[in-house]
Amino acid sequence: MAGMIEVLAAGIGNSIQDRGRFGFRHMGITVSGCLDPLLARCANVLAGNAPEPDCACIEIRAVGPKLQVTSGPVRVALAGEISATLHAAGGDTLAVAPWKSITLTTGDVLAVATLPGGVAYLALAGGVDSPLQLGSRSTYERALIGGIGGRGIVVGNRLACRIVAGAQDERQAPRWRLDDDPIRVVLGPQRNHFKHQALAVFLGSDYVVTNQRDRMGMRLEGQPLAHISAAAADIVSDGVTPGAIQVPGNGQPIILLADCQTVGGYPKIATVIRADLPRLAQLHSGQSLRFAAVSGDQARQALLEREAQWQAWARRIVAVAPDTTAPDEPIISSNW
Repeated sequence: MAGMIEVLAAGIGNSIQDRGRFGFRHMGITVSGCLDPLLARCANVLAGNAPEPDCACIEIRAVGPKLQVTSGPVRVALAGEISATLHAAGGDTLAVAPWKSITLTTGDVLAVATLPGGVAYLALAGGVDSPLQLGSRSTYERALIGGIGGRGIVVGNRLACRIVAGAQDERQAPRWRLDDDPIRVVLGPQRNHFKHQALAVFLGSDYVVTNQRDRMGMRLEGQPLAHISAAAADIVSDGVTPGAIQVPGNGQPIILLADCQTVGGYPKIATVIRADLPRLAQLHSGQSLRFAAVSGDQARQALLEREAQWQAWARRIVAVAPDTTAPDEPIISSNW
């Protein structure tokens, strides 16, 4: 029999996501998937989802959900700057910290707190067993694909997962945190649509994340990036990808994220490298950022180094008794 968790309160901004939906962009279907796939992998591994740490989990972007175990025991784990409260079936109320798994029994209620910004993940042992659509469980609400009925989680949803057999130690790890260096980009492909000084402005100025942001993209505000002409602010629509930085006529950059469209008609001054895409997910409205240009070879090397960093973090996971408090010290530095 499968474990089962029922959604008592949906919260705000919560959806089922996995690594994404690949191979269908030529049909206009976006990749979707976790905004911060590395953080989601952290949660999944802590919940015991190894060696396949890309199981579907709950992505939390604002107010966390309240969940009740209707068939247990089940193991869960939080990753991110978030906490939760456990209302045990026996009547006790306990604080639940991130970075450590916890096993819940039938009748337990887990109330996940509000997230101050960025994203966090709640993983369930075995992953959320929602229907596969086009090879993924990721929710893409604009097309009503994935998740449960193509929507974010709602009250009454029942999330199937794996029952934990017998008493087991919990899994605990230090915090995972990415660096705060400039966001690395590869310039182009429409860099010739911008005045020469616009590239210097782009790489030498601070930009602020506005509150116009969702899973599709985020708008930035800062010194405008000048096109060579008014006509150069538009192009014949061509392919875009998560990380592409479009610049419309007002000169203010837009960074595309996981739920971005497959084509766009604004020129792209640069594209965020894959190694730094998870950092975009953790930016808060009002936070400033800078960009730094790298080559394609440097981008590939950065991705290898990021994976090595995650593997080093995973090796620090330890088994602990169920009543051990999760650590609060910073993790391995990601400054390479």
